[in-house]
Amino acid sequence: MNRLEQSFKLLNENNAKAFVPYMMAGDGGLACLVERLVLLEKFGAAAIEVGVPFSDPVADGPTIQSAGIRALENRTTLKGIITELAKAREVVTIPIILMTYLNPIYAYGIDDFARDIQIAGVDGCIIPDLPLEEEDIIAPQLADAQVELIRLVTPATPLERIKEIAGRGKGFLYAVTVKGITGTRNLFDNDLNEFLKAVKMLSPIPVLAGFGISNEDQIKELTKNCDGVVVGSKIVELFEKDKLFEMEKLMSVFKQEAKIV
Repeated sequence: MNRLEQSFKLLNENNAKAFVPYMMAGDGGLACLVERLVLLEKFGAAAIEVGVPFSDPVADGPTIQSAGIRALENRTTLKGIITELAKAREVVTIPIILMTYLNPIYAYGIDDFARDIQIAGVDGCIIPDLPLEEEDIIAPQLADAQVELIRLVTPATPLERIKEIAGRGKGFLYAVTVKGITGTRNLFDNDLNEFLKAVKMLSPIPVLAGFGISNEDQIKELTKNCDGVVVGSKIVELFEKDKLFEMEKLMSVFKQEAKIV
């Protein structure tokens, strides 16, 4: 049982939900990565998703794309990120999930990547452009490294495929809430709750909703039908604008609503 499984086990025992913030590594400089991870844990994150900047981020909306551009302008590299995550693991106790596209992994070397993120203490990996049918190019190496491959499903994913995808993981299943890219939204489709209910019913592992979630009302509504939320663009925006008090407030409200310990 790795840190992800332990975290969700504890949350379940306390009837609590998970708040997983996303941050872009290198936005603001790599030197602040450890500091920001420590801050997010202090604010009550159950786990943290760390993004790797990439020149063609097909799943990312404008806010995260801009953060990625700033990170690349700061000469952020995958190797540099992994080095900083190893430092962070000395002071951060909650799970760390690395979100990256396939190309940076190929450039790094699949075997080297799996080995190095294991050494750095990474607990999970999200690869949004890795289809189920091609997982074998990296899934065995991640499994050997005891790093969970976090898989995604969307409102367009057929139920049988959701069941198949959910049956392969041990960490959590990422339920994408929109048909499109990341970014804050004021409204979601009316059938979103039905989608989350169906995914939750089919999945033997925890289900987290992500993409477009940005305020307390959305979080409160969505967590009725899943095990937690991933909040990305809003966190990236608050870091860029240095609105740490507002970030702490958002996470504090969630903590109270979801009874996080």
